[in-house]
Amino acid sequence: MTAVKKLKNIQEKNRSMICLGLDLDPKKMPHDHANTIKGMFDFADRIIEATSDMVCAYKPNMAFYERLGSDGWSLLKLIINRIPGGVPVIVDGKRGDIGNTAMHYARSLFHELNADWVTLSPYMGYDSMRSFLEYKDNGVFILCLTSNPGSKDFQQLQVEGRPLYQVVAEKVSYWNKDHNCGLVVGATHPDQLKGLRAMAGEMPLLIPGVGAQGGSLEAAAVDGTDNFRQLAVINVSRTVLYASNGADFAQKARSELAKLNGIVNSLRSGAKPEEAASPPETEVGSHQPDASADHEPVTSGGTQPEQGPNSDNREAGSSSPLNNDLGRN
Repeated sequence: MTAVKKLKNIQEKNRSMICLGLDLDPKKMPHDHANTIKGMFDFADRIIEATSDMVCAYKPNMAFYERLGSDGWSLLKLIINRIPGGVPVIVDGKRGDIGNTAMHYARSLFHELNADWVTLSPYMGYDSMRSFLEYKDNGVFILCLTSNPGSKDFQQLQVEGRPLYQVVAEKVSYWNKDHNCGLVVGATHPDQLKGLRAMAGEMPLLIPGVGAQGGSLEAAAVDGTDNFRQLAVINVSRTVLYASNGADFAQKARSELAKLNGIVNSLRSGAKPEEAASPPETEVGSHQPDASADHEPVTSGGTQPEQGPNSDNREAGSSSPLNNDLGRN
C-alpha cells in the first residue's frame, strides 16, 4: 500500500485530518513520567492508546529523541512500534544532504525506523531528495513555506519575480512522478496557503503551526484542502500532548482531539468557521483500535533501493516491553 493511499484510508476511517506530534519534552510531561526513559515510553503509550482512533497520523520529531543518545533512538523505535499499523508515522527529521549520505538517511528512516513519511529540506536540490523518492511506497513531505518567523529569511525572497517557496512547490510537483511527494506549508501563512494548495495539485500538504504557533485551524482545514477536495494533514502537538500535566493527561489529550475533529468535520459538513462546533468529549477506552491493516508485499527490482519492512507490520494495539537497559535514573 502506498503512503498516500494509507493516509487517505485512515482519514476516512477515523474522520480526522489531525496529526499528533509526539514531541516528548520532560519539562511539560507529568512529573511521574519525566525522569526516566520508561516513564517517557509509558506517557507516549497512554497517549497512543487514548488517541489512535482520532488521528490520521503521528509525527515524532527526531530532535526530542536524539538528544537522549542511544536510549532516545531505542525509545523512538519502541514508540513507533507501538503505533497501530493502519496509522501512518511521519518521522520529522528535515533531512537533506548529498546523494551518498541521503541514501543512508533514507534507509535509516524508512527501513530501521519504519517510517511511512519523512520530512526533507530541499536546499541542496534533487540529488539530495532522490534516494528518498526511490522508496515509491513511502512518502516525503518537503519543506516549502514553514511556520516559523525565520521563513522570511530565504523562503520568501524573490527569484525572477516570484517568491522562492513557489519555485520549490513547482520543483516538487515535477519530482512527484511516483505520487509520493507532499509539501510542508505553515498555517501561519493563511494568505499563501490557498495559492500553494492550488500549485500542489493532488500532492498532500503537511500543515504545522496550528495551536501554540497561532495558526488558524479553520483556515488550514478549508484552504489547505481546497474546501475538502484535496488531501492535507494538520499537525498539532503541544496543545494536545500537554493538555494536562496531571494523571488525566491521556483523557485530556483525547478531549482536545475531539474538539479539533469536531470543528473540522463541522466545516466539512458546510458550517461556517464561526459556526463550527465540537462534539461531546469521549472517554478513553471507548474505542477499539483496528488490529488489522492491509498488507501488500514490497517488491524491488533493477536499481530500486532495498525496501524497508512495510509499516503496516507494526503490531496494532500491542504493548512493547522496554528492554531493561533502557532505564535512566
